[in-house]
Amino acid sequence: MRLRPLPAFEDNYIWALVEDDGSALVVDPGDAAPVLRAVGEGLSLRGILLTHHHHDHIGGVPSLLAEMPHLPVIGPRDDRITTATERVGAGDTARIADWVFEVHEIPGHTVSHIAFHGHQVLFCGDTLFSLGCGRLFEGTPMQMLDSLDRLAALPGSTRVCCGHEYTVANAAFALTVDPANALLQDRSTEAQRMRLAGQPTVPTTLDDERTCNPFLRIDIPEVRGAVSKHVGRPLMDRVDAFAELRRWKDGFRA
Repeated sequence: MRLRPLPAFEDNYIWALVEDDGSALVVDPGDAAPVLRAVGEGLSLRGILLTHHHHDHIGGVPSLLAEMPHLPVIGPRDDRITTATERVGAGDTARIADWVFEVHEIPGHTVSHIAFHGHQVLFCGDTLFSLGCGRLFEGTPMQMLDSLDRLAALPGSTRVCCGHEYTVANAAFALTVDPANALLQDRSTEAQRMRLAGQPTVPTTLDDERTCNPFLRIDIPEVRGAVSKHVGRPLMDRVDAFAELRRWKDGFRA
């Protein structure tokens, strides 16, 4: 079994989980073209997983179903996703062929966002990124922090398959917050090398994110102190610290 990121648009990844015989599922196909090319190269598509309703994650599904109308499409309980054949939420199990995933509800980026965890892989859409996290378009800081806490509690060897190639930009912000973190410095250098070589910087692992991602390190004194200094006041609690860190990132320009 291998992971194959299919680049789409400017910086999206459509994830394919592929067996040795070529059978595969895909996650968040915002564009059908990269998936259809992979099918033309021998990929045998068995189903689709969707993490949230944004068009760059679901826009290619109608075209894929036009070519393969019997594909199962598993997504969150959200009426904005009209192509889902099965809707799942917290505590449910998502099954496609022999693949089995635990479903986690992770609101924050959107209110109905879900993640799929199984086979030592986490498909987390736009909630957890390599060295970052998603913007709060619909949810609250408390919801997003709780979602990230629950994802961070999964086994450290879990491979994190996020929806965008943001590592280099996220590293620049993370180093502003946590400049003395030697492991983060190494991650940033390696990410720049990989992108210059045309390679994806993901998947990463939860172990790596817990040691380098400031949004998973909101309780670390160095990170908390940097946020407090940035806003010029003491922080009330960890939710306040997270909210101000996310607000700082929203306005950050490298």
